[in-house]
Amino acid sequence: MYVFDMSAWSVLLQAVDEGGQTYLFVTLGISVLSLGVAAFFSKYVLSQDSGTPAMQRISNAIKAGAEAFLRRQNQTILILAVVSAVIVFVAYSAGTGDTTLATRMTISFIVGAACSLAAGFSGMWVSIRTNIRTASAARSSLNKALQIALRGGAVTGLSVVALSLLGVGVLFLAFGGLDDPKTVPSQIVAFGFGASFVALFAQLGGGIYTKAADVGADLVGKVEAGIPEDDPRNPAVIADLVGDNVGDCAGRGADLFESTAAENIGAMILGVSLYPVFGVKGVMFPLLARAFGLIASIVGVFVVSTKEDEDPMNALNRGYYVTTLLAMAGFYAAVQILLQGNLMLFLAGVIGIVTSFAFVYITQYYTEYKYRPVKEIAESCKTGPATTIITGFAVGLECTALPVLVISAAIMGSYYLGVAAGLPGVSPEAAGLYGTAIATMGMLSTAAYILAMDTFGPITDNAGGIIEMSKQPQEIRERTDRLDSVGNTTKALTKGYAIGSAALAAFLLFSAYIDEVKIALGKMQNMAPEDALRNIKFTIDIGNVPVFVGALLGAMLVFLFSAFAIRAVGQAAQTVIEEVRRQFRANPGIMQGSSDPDYGTCVDIVTKGALKAMVLPGILPVVSPVLVGVIFRNFSTAHDTTPVGASSVAAFLMVGTISGILLALLMNNGGGAWDNAKKYIETGMFGGKRSDAHKASVVGDTVGDPFKDTAGPSIHVLIKLLSTITLVAAPLFI
Repeated sequence: MYVFDMSAWSVLLQAVDEGGQTYLFVTLGISVLSLGVAAFFSKYVLSQDSGTPAMQRISNAIKAGAEAFLRRQNQTILILAVVSAVIVFVAYSAGTGDTTLATRMTISFIVGAACSLAAGFSGMWVSIRTNIRTASAARSSLNKALQIALRGGAVTGLSVVALSLLGVGVLFLAFGGLDDPKTVPSQIVAFGFGASFVALFAQLGGGIYTKAADVGADLVGKVEAGIPEDDPRNPAVIADLVGDNVGDCAGRGADLFESTAAENIGAMILGVSLYPVFGVKGVMFPLLARAFGLIASIVGVFVVSTKEDEDPMNALNRGYYVTTLLAMAGFYAAVQILLQGNLMLFLAGVIGIVTSFAFVYITQYYTEYKYRPVKEIAESCKTGPATTIITGFAVGLECTALPVLVISAAIMGSYYLGVAAGLPGVSPEAAGLYGTAIATMGMLSTAAYILAMDTFGPITDNAGGIIEMSKQPQEIRERTDRLDSVGNTTKALTKGYAIGSAALAAFLLFSAYIDEVKIALGKMQNMAPEDALRNIKFTIDIGNVPVFVGALLGAMLVFLFSAFAIRAVGQAAQTVIEEVRRQFRANPGIMQGSSDPDYGTCVDIVTKGALKAMVLPGILPVVSPVLVGVIFRNFSTAHDTTPVGASSVAAFLMVGTISGILLALLMNNGGGAWDNAKKYIETGMFGGKRSDAHKASVVGDTVGDPFKDTAGPSIHVLIKLLSTITLVAAPLFI
């Protein structure tokens, strides 16, 4: 065993609490502290100047549209969540005969859904009030505008991770986890399902909204009317700016909320298999490590500042480096305190942190216009839209290779570091899987800061729109353009980070599903959880016909889901385009600048279209794995060594995850590359704005929009939702 000498303070902490109480309350305390810091940032932002009356009129229109959409979306989600909660209770009561377990699962689901809604709403509430203050600050100082935008984004980042920790920790405490740490983690898996359930609808609805408005505004405004982006004469411009908030703030907040929630619970379940070595500390480790990451993110946000002539991205990168170093130090401390200072397990966490850096740089390579892929797409725009689409799609296909190699190396490296950790009484497989769980924790340790950078993007985008629409001087627009350019980069980087963390978390959750099946099988034989994990074998034979069919259905689901999401954008965008054209025809004064367009009609059209279109693709991944498990368990024969229903769902989950990772990479990076090829041409290359190459690039960007902002990010949530629903429903498949 590789053991470092623990410091005196960690020895004291160990002596004070062998039952996990201190560690849990430290975690909960840090979570509450982080929410307090988020409230401080919110107060700081709201105390700033809110600009001129002209700026406020635009900001108020964005605020009203975003709040109206989110209010209506949340009402729809709440109805679906209540129905799902009833189904969870009835299914568990009937399937297991254990009403106590059914009640706890239902409570966990409701709390997870409520926390996810709260995290998304609170972040967006602040972001739609930060945009005007960022715009106002840009009139005098680039640095102040940068800090206001980042601190507004940090409200989302800190709220998401802190509420995730708080929800899991409180449920663990309330269900008696300190007295029964081996059983309770399995009773709160529905928290992750509730979070995933809300996240999918939030990301879908927000993604459909933002891209339908964006596509409609771009095609009629830029291509047909030849007016700039964010031009107040475009009737769809307010809907476009609203979409930045409901898609990139509320949707992405819910996405990373369910990532952290599901990963915490999955790692706790895997920690049960290490109970002979670490006791309750192996179960508590994910929570304490995540809490230390919150502290690191807070410090990272505070240190960000820039000079007036400096690239703002450098300042954000400095904050990220500080956050990463402090998160690594916190991770080391958590390993010292809870995992006996095991060097191999700490290095597994380092692999996760390095993986996050690798994904950031790979995403930069494929989406920034200083590198080959985007330049190739921009050059292909010279020969028209067809070659633009062909080249961009080829870049999307190509960009799956490097991330898969990185994910593979991370999983293999962390697995074998876990095996090499030298844990007595634990099987090599269990130790290896815990190593992959720790790598996932390492990758998500900076999640709060990453999400702050992501929300920075729509805030600065809105700020630029407010400056342009209120006709502020050119030098102010140049400041907001610099921030907006950085915001586009941070949004792209966050998508890469999100899919990388989703890939690692999905493997972790797949491993947790296998453990849940073993625990359920052991319960039928009156075996303790740790004995079931050690002694029961569960293998997935892809040569078994029902298992193979389950795998095939999992791959199909990802493509069908993406089709529904992209089609929804196309249909809603068509309605927006027709409305914008109608207003231009009916009111010539709009283009002359003598009368105002009707912004509200476009906002209402997109709202109705997004809410209607999100229901079917949202329900599909919730129902599909349950149907596969319940139906396919009837195909079991006396010769089967493992339950066919559970094996078929495992194959469904495994192949669906692999397909989802590849397709999400293609859509995220391909769409981002098309977007930045357009921006590259807008800098003056290949004829610049209004040239034929620019018109072709707008077409490519329009095709890429639903890829990178609707279907791609929704697939992140889809693959984790599949994992959490199978975790919740595992006993029903046996």
